[in-house]
Amino acid sequence: MLSVLLLSLAGITALTLGKPDNALVPRAVLTSQQYVAEDGAIALRASLDESVTDLTGTATLFNEGKPVSADTVLDKVGEVYQKWRGTAVIEIKSGKMLAARGENVPLTAIDLSKLSRSDGLAPRMVRLENGQTRLIIPALLSWKGRPQQLLVASSTLGFPGVDLGPGRAIGVVDSTGRLLSSHGALDSERARKQLDSFAKTAARKGRQHPIKAKEPGAGGYTGVSGHLTGGAAEDVRAVGGYATLTPPQPGESTTASSLGLTVVTGVDVSAKVSQITRPAFGVAAAGALLFIGGLAVMVLLGTVQRPLIRLFLESRRLTRGDLARPVSVPRAGEAARVGAALERLRRQLQGEPADAPGPAVRKGLGARALLAVCAVLLLVWSVPLMLVLNRADSSVKVPAQIVHDQKSRTVTLSDRVRRALNEGHADLSAVAALIGDRTTPEDMKKVLERTMEDHDRYQSMYVLGADGEILARAGDGPHHEDGKGPSKRAIEVTGEGGKKPVVTATAQAPGRGGAAVVGEFRIEFVNALLGRQGMGEVRVVDAKGRVIGGDSGYIAFEKAPSHMSSLLAAKQANATVQRGGTVRVAAVAPFSGGGAAKSLQWSLASWQPASGLAIPEYSLQNRTVLAGLLGLTAAAACLGWLHIVVVRPLRALAGQAEALAAGDRKTVLFPRHHDEVGAVVRSLELIRQQLQGQPRKRDGGSRTPAGVGRN
Repeated sequence: MLSVLLLSLAGITALTLGKPDNALVPRAVLTSQQYVAEDGAIALRASLDESVTDLTGTATLFNEGKPVSADTVLDKVGEVYQKWRGTAVIEIKSGKMLAARGENVPLTAIDLSKLSRSDGLAPRMVRLENGQTRLIIPALLSWKGRPQQLLVASSTLGFPGVDLGPGRAIGVVDSTGRLLSSHGALDSERARKQLDSFAKTAARKGRQHPIKAKEPGAGGYTGVSGHLTGGAAEDVRAVGGYATLTPPQPGESTTASSLGLTVVTGVDVSAKVSQITRPAFGVAAAGALLFIGGLAVMVLLGTVQRPLIRLFLESRRLTRGDLARPVSVPRAGEAARVGAALERLRRQLQGEPADAPGPAVRKGLGARALLAVCAVLLLVWSVPLMLVLNRADSSVKVPAQIVHDQKSRTVTLSDRVRRALNEGHADLSAVAALIGDRTTPEDMKKVLERTMEDHDRYQSMYVLGADGEILARAGDGPHHEDGKGPSKRAIEVTGEGGKKPVVTATAQAPGRGGAAVVGEFRIEFVNALLGRQGMGEVRVVDAKGRVIGGDSGYIAFEKAPSHMSSLLAAKQANATVQRGGTVRVAAVAPFSGGGAAKSLQWSLASWQPASGLAIPEYSLQNRTVLAGLLGLTAAAACLGWLHIVVVRPLRALAGQAEALAAGDRKTVLFPRHHDEVGAVVRSLELIRQQLQGQPRKRDGGSRTPAGVGRN
């Protein structure tokens, strides 16, 4: 088995370590395009679902208050949310347009006679005459004593806050492979054709089942995603990624995920052949393993296996009664001790006394020492591969596209966190706009509870009076200081010294005399936004360089890692390769948009070790280490098995054989295994029984049986 394993490992070593890595585009670059597409799909799905939730939630709030005019509805909707291209209110019964804002909403896509159906108010996609696509979101406005109205908003299939970086194009594809919208670097005919080709391929691949589209046990993105490779021009090649819109949790369903959309990206990257290893290295390593392994196998064959087989044959010969020829005694070790004992037993079967001297046994290495020698020989080959050869040092080349993608993804994620906080403040503003001086605490509580049910971002919501009294609340107990009025800041962070930061948003209630609606964000909600494949460690850092949130273990308000200090101090989006003891790809992106969250002056920092990227130098290092580990495993498994099954029983056999030859006729011998050692033990037991049946000699004479020679 050791021979077979070493031969197989030699072949694997020659093929893997000796194969030049001539890939035009490193796998890390391809995988990065997949991650960028996943980020775009997450952003688009969250934006569409948020738009649907915001519009329907706003309509529900209006329905619970006093009737207002259509213009008032659209004005307040536009004041709180600036996300829709166009809004309109129509009377359902007559079909009359009551008010409109922004671009013309394609109302012909809504059949007013079918609104009572189960899917009558479901959002739908409409393609305009200019080729652009809009998502139409309807919501019902219903007050007692008034005709029912329909609030309609149109939204683009855009990617809010997604940073494309240099030269990248992105698009949304339907299930047929048609591009519904596209953005980015599409200034050339080649780029447009390439994105269209990617779109058709992505739509076909996106129709797979998410489980079947992945390798068994693969985690990560819950939808279907992957990377694409396109045509080459001169020294560049088009690569891209695709990802279907999928709900945040497996098994769930959202409006956006049910539309059958796929996000596709494309970018040109450098495609140059770089050979980082030569076939001679793999052949030399395989040849060295064959030599060392052959030497180890020859040692085991010559010192353990062949002497043991010879002992097996000699012991069987003695049990058959063939005592004429002396036993062939091996040269040294446990086998020599057993052979010498068999020779003494042969003479005893011929009548020689047990105390007669036997053949001399040469001193030499025992079986354990021989196994140790073989282990050292195999370690001489395995350890350099694991620890020394083909090691990637600090000068390893990281593809420029990886650095660009780290920056783009960090900027995208930074904007995603900022928008999520702004959306939370907008929800509070929508609630505050409907709270008047006559709204009872019971009605306030109902509105707060419904808002918390629609949005999982809050851990606590409450209406705070100008004097600091909590008028109504929902959720967990607030962290508000008793007697303190509403904060003048839209969003602030407190809780320093505690286990968790407390992120609080405040929206003034215009009709309540200084009262405000306050919402405390769950820090887990912020942390959940940070989880992205292929970004490494991600942290939210405040203006003082303290950690507020992260995608993995961190301590609240601790200082950001020292290796990120220079990037954070620059206060601008940037990415770089940090070299030294550990090569890292690091990026920083401060909040750069408007809204209530801008005042926080937070930054997003991300970094990952280059050793985790599938770039040629580290791939070669990993394959080299794997070859060394396989050699070590083969040696440990086979030599360990030999020690347990052969060497330990052989050492015990040597002691039993010497004891039997020294005159111990009472100890019954039992074989441990049904192999050669066990066969020798069985032969010794038969010899013991034969010796017990022999006449005993006393005082140099033979014992006379009872009743014989007496008168």
